[in-house]
Amino acid sequence: MADTLAARHHDAAVDPESAARLAGTGLGLSVIANDGDDFAGWHDAVRRGFLDTTATPAQRDATRDAWRSRRLLGVRDPSGPVPQWPVGTFSSWIGMLSVPGGEVPSCAISSVTVAPTHRRRGIARAMMEGELRVAASLGVPVASLTASEAPLYGRYGFAAAASVAEVDIDIKRTGWAGPTPAGRVDFITREGWRAVVPEVFERVRVARGGEFSMPDGHWDRFAGTRADAEHPERLRAVQVTDPSGVVRGAALYTVTENEADFTKSRVDVQSLITDGDDAYAALWRFFVELDLVQIVHAAELSIDEPLLWMLTDRRAATVTVYDHHYVRILDVPAALQARRYRRSGRILLVITDPLGIAEGRFVMTVDDDGTAVVVPAGARATATITVEAGIAELSALLLGQVSARVLAAAGRIRATDAAAFDDVFRWDPPARLSYWY
Repeated sequence: MADTLAARHHDAAVDPESAARLAGTGLGLSVIANDGDDFAGWHDAVRRGFLDTTATPAQRDATRDAWRSRRLLGVRDPSGPVPQWPVGTFSSWIGMLSVPGGEVPSCAISSVTVAPTHRRRGIARAMMEGELRVAASLGVPVASLTASEAPLYGRYGFAAAASVAEVDIDIKRTGWAGPTPAGRVDFITREGWRAVVPEVFERVRVARGGEFSMPDGHWDRFAGTRADAEHPERLRAVQVTDPSGVVRGAALYTVTENEADFTKSRVDVQSLITDGDDAYAALWRFFVELDLVQIVHAAELSIDEPLLWMLTDRRAATVTVYDHHYVRILDVPAALQARRYRRSGRILLVITDPLGIAEGRFVMTVDDDGTAVVVPAGARATATITVEAGIAELSALLLGQVSARVLAAAGRIRATDAAAFDDVFRWDPPARLSYWY
């Protein structure tokens, strides 16, 4: 089903309402063929939008190969001096979003840019609103993205549903206080990391709400095994195997020497994926006990990392929490029925949506086993708990990390019993997305 949905999404026509809106301002909205002549200009526009360099032929070809499953949109200005360069870009694809106790198809969104020469002409709005309507019309329950700028997407109904942590550890100030792991840690090649880590990731992905199926090309981008990799020689890789020889985790990292004091170098952990507590402890012990290193930095971690309890001095770790994975519900019953819940209950949801895609009244009945049935509600429907919320606030709650109590206290939702509502939706472990897309 997911493959069929992905194919229909990839090949869908542009949203006619957005196309007409842009045409009224002299701009053209179209799907960009990955294997066509227009891809080069589209790719250059994306790189320019994210302040990157002009692509080399190798970079362009590698991106083309990696992004064949993506749906690409471009907005062109035919009156411009280089009309083949889009003034707006957008890409999306269908992947699987992990939710508490399950997963749900989601329209992943990336490569959203508007040329600084064409700001405030409604280009971003037309692309985003149009593509959300296209996804909803195809039956995609959710849209999701990682945002370079946090304030941009709330107007479209997105909300930060999974925050993550960034940590800097002064390992000269602390020591290892965690368990002695049974796993064996060994250096491997980047190619070896690329070969073993996807299976480990798939074993753990669905167990943590907020994770997303890995997009095509990302594993090679991380490992530096794509033709367009920049300085892949800087990457180092390790794996951990259990006593029976099964790979239970792997990590990628880089080292930056401190030329003023070679005993105080810096390590940046690019990726650390583990299946089980022993593998987790083994890899983190490896990093905490490195020689000639002072700072170990890692990002996209969980907000409840056991690592902090594995240090002799917690104050050696500086932790920053930030928003990361944004979610937007397109189909309320399908999205809410895809996950599990902590408590039983009967909830009347009164949902508003600025785009009119997912608003309505719904009765949600959760059984003792945590499964839910969500159906449209009539005007006289009643329930134990009544909640009034915007689609962004409901989307924030989908992954189980955000507290309904907090949203109620902040005036973002209205609930007859916010504590009971929170008891139904909250989930452990907290949601997390371990990479950017």
